[in-house]
Order: sequence, then structure tokens, then C-alpha cells
Amino acid sequence: MEFDWTTFALEIVNFLALVWILKRFLYRPVIAVLAERRAGIDRLLGAARETEARAVTLKSQFESRLADWEKEKAAARARFDAVIAAERSRQMEALSVQLAAERERNAAQAAHREETLKRQLAAQAGNQARQFASQLLARLAGPDLEGRLVKLFVEELATLPDERVAPLRAGHNGNGHGVVASAYPLSEEQRRQVADAIEARLGIHGHLEFLEDGDLMAGVRVSLGAWQLDLSLAGELGIFSEASDRAA
Repeated sequence: MEFDWTTFALEIVNFLALVWILKRFLYRPVIAVLAERRAGIDRLLGAARETEARAVTLKSQFESRLADWEKEKAAARARFDAVIAAERSRQMEALSVQLAAERERNAAQAAHREETLKRQLAAQAGNQARQFASQLLARLAGPDLEGRLVKLFVEELATLPDERVAPLRAGHNGNGHGVVASAYPLSEEQRRQVADAIEARLGIHGHLEFLEDGDLMAGVRVSLGAWQLDLSLAGELGIFSEASDRAA
């Protein structure tokens, strides 16, 4: 078989024409479509990268804001805890003050009750003692005891200190009316002894009136103006009562 250069040349021409046609009508549009698609893909990738970048930025901002929020929460909680602690401390201090004041009030009330009870018991004991002494002295009282008390009055008047005698003399001026009270009638001798003792010690020359006063129980009471000299069971009992009241 012989090689035909003419046919070979025509085949080459046909091939080149086919290549030109393909390049002209098929390759270029395909390349254009591919390029357009690549550009679209690039745009999408760029948008995706931008979205991803924005997402990363937003995530970073969110995380930063979340960290700031946690710090703010921690600071607010610390302030709240400090306020609660201060308020608790203030309330505890106020409660301590109230409890101390309440204890002081209770102690004062207890002391007052105890003191009142002591005074009541002392007053009761004093009353009982006065009643007992009064009953005992009433049983012991009699003319014999009064005679001894009259004698004791005369003796004590003779030894009465000058500082006590001076007011009696100054108040009576040596004259005037005096009253001698006794629980039982005094004999003439007893009256004379009393009058002589008053005149000798006090320098009083006035009239003495002798009276009977059963409340004295026994003994005598001499009244010279505003002054009194008392040596009676009732007078001694009164002194005992006053001493008991002061002690109570």
C-alpha cells in the first residue's frame, strides 16, 4: 500500500480545522464557564473566609465579654458578700449591745428585787422584833421596874454631859412649867427625887406636874418646853425601832 501524501495533508488540514472549531466554539466557552465558576467559587470562599473571620471576631468578643461578665459577677458577688458581712457584723454588734443592756436590766431588776426582799425581810424581822420586845417588856413592866428606872433616871441625869444640859437650860430659862409622865403613880419620895435631880442638874425651879401615861409601859418622861428627857420602856423601844428602820 502506497502512502498518499495528499490524503495525509487533507487529514492534517481536517484535524487542524477540527481543533480550530473546537477551540473556537467549545473550548473557549468551557474555559469561560470554568473561569466564571472558579471566580464564583473564589467569591464564595472569600465570603466564607470573611464570615469565618467575623465569626472568630464575634467569638473572641463574646469570650472577652463573657470573661468581663464573670469578673463583674465576681466583683458584684464580692461587694454583696462584703455588704452582707458588714450588715451581719452590725446586727451582731447591735444584738450584743441589746443582750448586754438586757443583762444589765435583768441584773438591776434582780438586784432591786433582792434589795426589796431584803428590806421587806428586815422590816418584817424588825416588826417581829419590836412586837416580841414590846410583849416582853409589857410582861416585865411593873411598879418595881419603874422604881428602878426612876432611880436610874436620877443617876443618869446627875451625870448628863454639859453639852446636853446647856440646851435644856437655855430653852427653859430656869423657870416655867415642866411635865413628868410615868406609867405608874410615883410615890412622894420618888417625886421629890426627880424634882431635886432636875433642880440640881438643870437649875430649873419651876412647877413640875406629875402625870400617868400607861403607854410608857414603865419609867419616866420629863417634858421641859420643846425638850424631853425620856427613860421609859416605850422610849427605848422607839429608839430600837428607829435603829431597825435605818438598818433596813
